Parts: sequence; C-alpha cells; structure tokens
Amino acid sequence: MSYADTPFHAGELAAQQRAGAGHIAKQAAPFIRDFMPDQHRNFYEAQPFLVAASGDAEGRVWATIIEGPDGFVQSPDPRKLELSTQLDPSDPLAQTFCNGTDVGIVGIELATRRRNRLSGRTRRTDSGFAIDIRQTFGNCPQYINERDWWRVARNGDEEPVLSDHLSPAQIAHITQADTLFIGSGRHGPQEDASNGFDASHRGGEPGFVRVTGPNRLRIPDYSGNNFFNTIGNLLENPRIGLLFVDFASGGLLHLTGRAEIDWTPAEARDPNILRMIDVQVDALIERPEALLLRWSAQPTPSTRLVVTDKVKEAEGITSFHLAPAKGHVLSSSQAGQHLPIALEIPEQKIKLRRTYSLSGDPRDERYRITVKREPQGVASAFLHDKIDVGDVLEARPPAGDFLIPEGDSPLVLVSAGVGLTPMVAMLHHSVQQNRDRPVWFVHGARNGHHHALRNEVDQLIAANRNAAKRVYYSAPVRTDQLGRDFDAEGRITVNEVLALNAGDGARYLLCGPAGFVTGLKSGLEAAGVPKSQIHFETFGS
Repeated sequence: MSYADTPFHAGELAAQQRAGAGHIAKQAAPFIRDFMPDQHRNFYEAQPFLVAASGDAEGRVWATIIEGPDGFVQSPDPRKLELSTQLDPSDPLAQTFCNGTDVGIVGIELATRRRNRLSGRTRRTDSGFAIDIRQTFGNCPQYINERDWWRVARNGDEEPVLSDHLSPAQIAHITQADTLFIGSGRHGPQEDASNGFDASHRGGEPGFVRVTGPNRLRIPDYSGNNFFNTIGNLLENPRIGLLFVDFASGGLLHLTGRAEIDWTPAEARDPNILRMIDVQVDALIERPEALLLRWSAQPTPSTRLVVTDKVKEAEGITSFHLAPAKGHVLSSSQAGQHLPIALEIPEQKIKLRRTYSLSGDPRDERYRITVKREPQGVASAFLHDKIDVGDVLEARPPAGDFLIPEGDSPLVLVSAGVGLTPMVAMLHHSVQQNRDRPVWFVHGARNGHHHALRNEVDQLIAANRNAAKRVYYSAPVRTDQLGRDFDAEGRITVNEVLALNAGDGARYLLCGPAGFVTGLKSGLEAAGVPKSQIHFETFGS
C-alpha cells in the first residue's frame, strides 16, 4: 500500500501490522476526513476547552489545554477552527502557537463522553489564532470518566514550578488520576496529511498510570480504534508530552520526555491492556490554578438500572430492557446514542466498561440495549449468560453524536447485522416525530435466524406512509420466504442503495462492521454523493 492510498504514515502502519490490525489502514481510511461534518463543527463550537499537542523551539513535545469564554471556538467553514483566546505566557506552547505551528487537537466533552480529534496548522488572527485542518475523525468514548464543569473568577496568578523530576506531591497526584492527555508527533520527508501532531486521551480507574521513579511513568495502552496514532508517532519520534489536570483547582501538570513501547507487558491486570508506554520524564512545568475551568472532583455518579426484561431477538442477539432503580432517574437520550455501562465480573479485577447503542424508542421511560454475543467478548458473554431479570447494571448517561441530521431531507438508514440497533431507534423517532420526512430502512442479515427486531421494524414501517424498508439476506435458509421475510438475496451494495432514488439531498446513515461501512461510504462518494450527506458509525475492532 502506497502513502497515496492511506492517511496513515509508516509508524502507524507498522504499529497496526505488529498488533495484528493490518487490515485497519484500508478500512479506516474513509473515516479520516480533511473536513468536519456539521455535527462535529457544532460539537467544537460548544466546547469550553480543547486539548492541544505540539512542539517547542527545542523540539520537545508538550500537551496543554486551551480555554476561553462561551463561544470562543468558531468554525466558519468545514476546514477551519477559529479560537478567540490567547495562551498564557507560562504555557509551554504559547510561543510556538503565536509563531504558527503544526498542532493536534482533541475536543472532549467530559460530561457526555463525546470526543473528536483533528490535526492542522495554527496561524495568528486578530482575536487569537485559527487552525487550518489536515485530518479529522471521530473517536470512541471508551475510558472517558464523565465530569460536570463550571467556571470561576481568576484569583491571582501563581508562579509556575519548573523541574526535571517529579516531587512527592506530584507523584501523589498522578497516582490518583483517572485521566491523562498525551501529545505525540512526527514529520516525514513528504508534506503529506499525516505529518504533524496528535493529541489523545487516556483514562481508567484511579492509579491506572504507575510512577516507577521520580522520572519514570508507565502508562497502559488499551484496546481502541486500532488507528495507532499515538503509538505510531512514538515509533518514529519517541518524544512525548503528558498532561495531568487537577479538576478541582484547575491546575495543570505538563510533562515532556521520551517514550518506549512495551509490546508484551508482564503485569497487565486488565484484559484490555494490550501494551504499556514507558516514559522517561526530561522536564516538567506545574501551573497551579492555570485554568478558570473547574470540574467535579469525582466522575459523574452512575445510574443504577434494573433489568426488567431480557428478550432473545435473534441467534446470538439479546435485548435488555432497563428501568431506573429506586432513587435513580433516567437521563434523556437521542436516537442513535449509546449507553455506557460498567460490569463487575467476578474473575476480572476491575470493572469492564462497554458502550451499547440504545435500540428502543427515545420517548420510552426505560432504555433498551440489544447486544450481540461476540465470540471472544468477555462483556457480551457475561450479559448473555449471567445477567437476568432483576439484576442491576451500572450506567452513565447516554452519549454519542451519531444522530439524525436536522431538516426534512430524506433519510436512508443502512445497516448490517447488529448495526441496526441505532437505526431502529432512529426509525422510531422518524416515523413518530417527523411523519412527513421520507425514510428508507435498509438492512442486511445472514438469514431469518440472525435478523433481529424484524417485527418491530415492520410495524413501524406500516404505521407511516413515508417510510419504506428493504431487507437483504446473504445466506437465506429454507424457512426464509422471499417477499415475506426478505426482499433480495445477497449483500447490500452501493448500487442497491442508489437505486432507491432517495434524491439529491438525501442523508445516508450507515452502521455496521468497518468493512461494510467503508465500502458503502466510498461507493456513495464515487457516485457523487457529497461527503457532508454521509454519516456513519462502525462497531467491532
């Protein structure tokens, strides 16, 4: 694969290959854009802060937080962010930002667990600076600990503390932290889109980062989207920047140093820990009360949900109906969002955190998640085998920005397998809340044994004259009847989707395995459908 075929650089490709995810480069390429969809633009404009990573004049990598008043982030067009703010002179990246620099950004909403990443280059403006975007993509919400935020008045300036090693108080803070931001970067010989910096988030239970000496840290690398942006950068350039936030006081602890990757960690206790990042700290800057922002010292309390019903929907697919336990209330949800849950599994030493799409009517007074049993899935097996009616699950508020686009343009909901779960919620919303909006529900399953929520979808379609469906079975069995159970044999193709003639303004929402979504997205774009009209979410590694 040549660099012209992929948005990933050599380090990222090498990390993917070593981790057994060599397929991801081709599958993930369509999900990395050079522009922001409207939902992501709106997301960034709503943020009170952004996390940034870049380098200083000495080549050291740092991570920092950029904050400002309400509305300080604006997106005048899909390839640009404008920030009406200035970095404090004590910030390790203040000077390079003023001069113009490559930068990585992660926008993260700690209250809802939404997250997006981008890279680009800064330039000065009259009100602050702008970021011209090279690459941007959504990010999974795992390992984010939710927190509410507020602002305080500035209470004088405290002098920053500079050192080349961690103090006992700083070590204590790190060992209690459940959130970390990482900066990394590289510059290859070519001016390609993968050059520059990346800002990323890491989270876990308090103490997930280990301090092994006054200049040494050990950071777990969990399973994620398999892009390997951070690891790939570090393979080409070991310089790393770390940022720890004191959520109660607004203090920032910036560390810069060099990293090595341990691909076979011996002490991994969490089954999701696949690698460790060993960091040698070269310098640090502690900035007490650096921010006006404050966050709740502890993550947002979880809601306790009682399983009120457990329904087998298809082979290996089960729905769990969840109502609030006594003293708890349900947070509102939007069609397309997912529910973060935490499972206490006896043989696991820490909680396993997973997110499952909400598949029910968003207006219901209870949640529904519809879970596929994965062959190697510890969490899905536990839900299927051990959780029953009357059991209690721990959950955080629904989150996610895979939502129905605003307006009245036709909707084409296309899914495969258990990817239909957010689509069913969207269908509920569409046929009941906006009955004049045309909607197509297109779904692919192996056969009738694996076709979940079929009767429910049929009833919703029948109840609205502007709704239609088309079902594909790739391997129908003898009991499957063409015209009754399914409409066509085979897999969903882009030509089949285009044959719906949904119109030039139609919005296409795609959900399913990465390869399925990749093929449809690329095919729609090749057929002339604007990227801004294609929305997607994938599941699985």
